Amino acid sequence: MKSKANQSQGLLLFHLSARQMFAMGTLKIRELIPYKPLNHLPKSHSAIKGTVTFRGHTIPVIDMAAAIGYRSITEEELTNSYIIVTDCQRMVIGFLVRGIDKIIECNWRDIESPPSSVGHHALLTGVTRYNDQLIQLLDLELLMAKIFPQQHASLVSVTDVQREKLRTMRILLVDDSSVARKQLGDALDSLNISYDVTSNGKTALDIMEQGALDGKPVNLLVSDIEMPGLDGYELAFEVRDNPALDKAYIILHTSLSSEISVGQAHQVGANEALTKFDAHELVQAMLRGANKVSG
Repeated sequence: MKSKANQSQGLLLFHLSARQMFAMGTLKIRELIPYKPLNHLPKSHSAIKGTVTFRGHTIPVIDMAAAIGYRSITEEELTNSYIIVTDCQRMVIGFLVRGIDKIIECNWRDIESPPSSVGHHALLTGVTRYNDQLIQLLDLELLMAKIFPQQHASLVSVTDVQREKLRTMRILLVDDSSVARKQLGDALDSLNISYDVTSNGKTALDIMEQGALDGKPVNLLVSDIEMPGLDGYELAFEVRDNPALDKAYIILHTSLSSEISVGQAHQVGANEALTKFDAHELVQAMLRGANKVSG
């Protein structure tokens, strides 16, 4: 199957340093703006350069180089800099970068998970190559969690009956972002509900196939859409195409704030598509899934 994501999702290549090329998926991007003067934002994170007015709204602008540990963009470099306006995790944010290179088509199956040598807290979600140059995909969820540390939301409230129903389900969480995996896991940990978790679609499919063989099928699948290798759309399609797996209730979970993502999710067989991150919405979707699976 050709992924629905691959049909509309390219990579924007940009520079944060002289040598290393970085990238982000184009579906997260609203607009590219040549640098213009920013307004100071007092008492903000050191990586927040200021604010800019974008289509009538004031949005924060992050010096992405400084945020990931590179040298901050200087006043002299601002002339050639760009602001990448993104829509991610229910927030419109501007990322200031040293330069825009180009937008390229991308086969997301060619994107590999970051090597383990980069460490557990690296701000990367994948790596690929373009014209023999290494391209690093930034983990925007992890970066935004670093800049905007969220207070833990109130524990999700469910009834005892609802909790017990979820406890009978085998739940699999799939996301290439360590922050997203933690958010998903925290929501279920707060309810004392067990789950399996993995960082990529290929391993998730293996887990589901082995579970079916062992008589312990996955009942609720919660998967990110944008992942290296087998993405969420493809994973949903593979599950629906396998009679041993297709009873699973599929919830696709994305940082993209787009109706397009929801429509494509339904096209590949997902039951629901949610925008990251609302613990109450997630648990309610799981309860709908549990009712359908057990009904």
